Amino acid sequence: MKIAAFKIEEWMNKYSAKAEYDLTSTCISPLSINELPFSKEIFNTKLDYGDIEGSIRLKNAIKSLYTNCEIENIAITHGAIGANQLVFLSLLESGDEVVSVVPTYQQHYSIPEALGCNVKLYFLKEENNWLPDLNELDKVITNKTKLLCINNPNNPTGAVIPNEMLEKIVEIAERKNVWILSDEVYRGLNLIGKAYSKSIADIYERGISVGSMSKTYSLPGLRVGWVIGRQDLINEINHQRQYNTISISTLDDYFSAVALENKEAIAQRNFTILRNGAAILKNWIENNSTFRCVLPSGGTTVLLKYNFDIPSREFCRNLLKSTGVALLPGETLEMEGYARLGFCSENLSTALDRIKDYSEKL
Repeated sequence: MKIAAFKIEEWMNKYSAKAEYDLTSTCISPLSINELPFSKEIFNTKLDYGDIEGSIRLKNAIKSLYTNCEIENIAITHGAIGANQLVFLSLLESGDEVVSVVPTYQQHYSIPEALGCNVKLYFLKEENNWLPDLNELDKVITNKTKLLCINNPNNPTGAVIPNEMLEKIVEIAERKNVWILSDEVYRGLNLIGKAYSKSIADIYERGISVGSMSKTYSLPGLRVGWVIGRQDLINEINHQRQYNTISISTLDDYFSAVALENKEAIAQRNFTILRNGAAILKNWIENNSTFRCVLPSGGTTVLLKYNFDIPSREFCRNLLKSTGVALLPGETLEMEGYARLGFCSENLSTALDRIKDYSEKL
């Protein structure tokens, strides 16, 4: 299967490690194993394949995040990246119509394209606070559409679809018999209202929710994700999963369960970092005429619009070379003229000052 270059990952692999201040990161400072309340019995665990489809302990911990989920509705995957891929492999065939709401993670349109699907991109607009126009979306989705892909909270914009709007999106999909894949890896990081938005799998029979340990729970190194969906879809995902996953690591399974069982403590720690970063970003934007952005409602990133005429790749390369600060070019997200900024960096204030000083010279 031929597939497009993964522009986001290739940029980050090439440039992020060179940065003195890496604002391409989408994670809140990762936890160490010593920060988890694990039992020393783990050192006696045999490193075999473990529970092939994931332990009951882990599935019960994941189940607690949803209101309409049973064990049979959960598939354990190698990160959210594995979850998304398995959904596409299990649900789509060549010739299917897919609507992907962008900007988003490139998987949501490049994998369906590689599978031979007819992919239609629906672009969110800054003037709508990066939220979909439901009338426009209703026109883009047709009776031929098989799958709608959304990302909520959204990476890179930081927008969160209000629960009332999410219900209306479900109404559109239900009327046209469309599945909805909702990438919810930032669910639980809302800055406005309740921390957790409604999950699409809780409110729609054809809703498919993807989650992971990476963002909300600050454990990207565990490489654990999951799919929540209808049992027949989960059965097909587990069938596909045998060809590319078999099982996740026994250690990853264990530490993920421990973390989710202690999610309140992790949330308290992470929201301190998240709110502090959001406040620093807000003050910087309000005192900066070179950039603008819609302030985030959730997640860990925003999409900056800059007011000088330079391609985003060139701007980000030059910025890194001159200041040591790494941003992600908007072009890698199909959003030329923008740059993505992660606002949970430990040295955010210093990095933002360097960006401001450099951009004012332009």
